[in-house]
Order: sequence, then C-alpha cells, then structure tokens
Amino acid sequence: MQTVPARVNPSKGRLALVMILAIYPLITVLLYILAPLTEGWAVWHRTILIAPIMVLSIVFVVSPAIQRYFGWFVARMPSPTK
Repeated sequence: MQTVPARVNPSKGRLALVMILAIYPLITVLLYILAPLTEGWAVWHRTILIAPIMVLSIVFVVSPAIQRYFGWFVARMPSPTK
C-alpha cells in the first residue's frame, strides 16, 4: 500500500508578507521610471500602463521566485539545509 504525503496548509499571512516585500520595491522602481515619461497623464492612464506590467511581473517572475526560494516559509516548514 502506498503512503499519501501529508497535505501542506500554506500560510496566507506569510505569503502576503513575502509578496509585499517583493512587490513594493518593484512598484516603486516602476513608478520612478515611468513618472517622467507619463508626466501630465491622468491617473487612469498611468494605471492602465502599469497594471499589465505588474501583473505579468507577479505571475511570471515574483510568484515563481517566492515559491522556489521561500516556499518552505510559506508552507510553515523548516528551512532547507544545503
């Protein structure tokens, strides 16, 4: 008979914390880069430009990096030793 691995119950609070720590600097840098280029634009114009960049960054860069490097922290597991 095969054993079923225990189900991991990840912490949403820890995931939120790590996401905030990763996303805040990314948003800040993006705003500093785009602010001079979008001077005089309405807020919704800036938002429509920034939103797709942020979503793609989160989906394809930030989230996979968090899963790879901090998955143990989000899953409430001990730090892996190398």
